[in-house]
Formats: sequence, structure tokens, C-alpha cells
Amino acid sequence: MNLSYPEILALANSGLQAAGINSKSAYETAQFLALAELDGLASHGLARVSQYAAHAKNGRIELDSKLRVRPFKTAAALVDARDGLAFPALRFATDLSVNLASKNGLGLVAVTNSHHFGVAGHYVEAAARAGYVSLLFGNTPAAMPMVGGTKAIFGTNPLAAAFPTSSDPLVIDMSLSAVARGKLLVAAKNGQAIPEGWALTADGKPTTDPQEGLKGLMLPLGGDKGALLALIVELLVVGLSGSRFSYEADSFFDPKGNRPRIGQLILTIDTGLAGKSVFASRIQDFIKVLSVDAGTRLPGQRRFQQRATGFRNGVTVSDVVVEEIQTGIRQSWTE
Repeated sequence: MNLSYPEILALANSGLQAAGINSKSAYETAQFLALAELDGLASHGLARVSQYAAHAKNGRIELDSKLRVRPFKTAAALVDARDGLAFPALRFATDLSVNLASKNGLGLVAVTNSHHFGVAGHYVEAAARAGYVSLLFGNTPAAMPMVGGTKAIFGTNPLAAAFPTSSDPLVIDMSLSAVARGKLLVAAKNGQAIPEGWALTADGKPTTDPQEGLKGLMLPLGGDKGALLALIVELLVVGLSGSRFSYEADSFFDPKGNRPRIGQLILTIDTGLAGKSVFASRIQDFIKVLSVDAGTRLPGQRRFQQRATGFRNGVTVSDVVVEEIQTGIRQSWTE
């Protein structure tokens, strides 16, 4: 069915509040989920509402969490999400990193005791629209093996980077698995097969069944190099935030389990290091060179185009997912 942004936002917000999540956290989370739908990223949109609701009902998140902030030296801080949904914590951390960068040239903010944080690119995009370079790293529950291994040791560990330009920022956003694990969730909900090469079963065999893939292993992006990049993210995030390692957090796709208490790390940078206009000039030169090649698409461009179309015309969302949320609201997710 086709829904507008306000309709998607209202549905997500109602679904989360029906699970007992406090109104502020529910609304801020719903904003990001609705934006993901507009951007064509259904794996991080409405499909997550029932997942978060199940976590709420089974004690995997704190329903009325209040953030705690600990400044560190001049340009850094630690934000404790205190087991709540990650979106309010990451929104606050992004704003704080920009504020620190505006004063000190750099702003480094780590988030601990966190949860699934959605589309990594949304946070760095916000910082870039304020005129800053921004990088974000996050670990996730274990889904990929170490090089040469057969057991899940670290997560798909997404990273994102955004660079301001004279128009829309350049936004690079990727999971370090072959595809985002949320794509398996969407396929499973819609009864669809997945391409071979996305995931392995629990015993290490290739599969096109998303349910088996969710129980098994994700394949790293680019083989060993993707696995090592995921390891870099893991060590950075956990070491600096004090959060759990991926292998210590139960899967997001299980309604029951521990509070994941994973972490994120955002670094925001003032662009004026080499001179007031140097960064903007150099970026513009690069974009001009790219524009000569007719087949080139700037990172983030397609997402912004889809977003603009979605705001005007609404977006097609899964009937199955909508019915799941509406049923949850009617029954307060009791069944």
C-alpha cells in the first residue's frame, strides 16, 4: 500500500508506544524509521517496529530510559543510552559532536549501553548539512566470522561518512557484510527467497532461505578485507565506549535475550584545518571531475532523490508489515 511520510510516522509511533516505550523515545525512533522508508531502505523502516516492540515486551530495552552524559577532556564525551532505544542517544550524540567540533575543531562522542541504531548515514548526513565532515561506526550482535573462522565473532558493524558540499552532502553508508542483515528480515516477513551469496546456514552452507540466514552467518563484504574492516570497527567502538563485544550481545532478531548494550562512535570534524575555503574548493573540484563521467552517481544521490519523491508522492510499504503493526497496536503486542 502507499503511505505518506506523516502516515508512516504515525503508524511507527503508535506501534512503539503500544509496546510501552515512552512517548519521546517512540516518536524520535519513529522519525528515523519513517525517513528510512522514504529513502527506500525498508529493512530499517517499519519492519523494525515489531522487533523493537518484542524487545520492549521481553525486557531487552529500558522503556523509559534517560540518557547520561560524561564529558571527557575538551573535545570528547561518552553518552550512556542506559539500555534504551538507540535513536534518541545517537541523535543527541550527533548534536553534541557538532557542538564540540564547532568549539574545538573535533568532536568525538561514544555511545554505550545502546541498541540497534538504524541507518548510519542519517546521523552523519545531519552533521554534514551543518557543514562538518562526520564519521560513524557501530558494532552489532555477532553475525560474521573472523578470517579463517567458522563461528560468528563480530557483527555486520556498519560505518558511514558524510562530506558537506554546496548542495546535498556526499554520504557513504555501508554494512560490512555482503548486504545489510535487515534485508533478510524483510525477505523473511514477505516470504521471499534471498540470493545465494548473502548468507550461510548455521552449519556453514550457502542458503537462499532468509530464516536460515538469520540463524546462521552473514558473508563479509569483499571476503577477508571486509572481515578485517569489521574487526577495526569492533575494536574502536568497544574499546572507546566500554560497550559489549558483538559476541556478547544476543541477536536483534530474537525477541528474547539479553540487553545488547552495544556501542557507537561518532567523530565530527571542522573543515577549516587547511584554510577557511580550502575544503569546499577541493570537494567541488572533485565533483566537477566526476560529473564528466556520465555514468557516475555521487554517494547518497539516489537516496536523496527517492526521499524527495517519497515526500511528494508517498511510498509503497509492505502490507504484511503494516498489518503486523496494526495488529500489535490493537492487542498491545500481547500475542
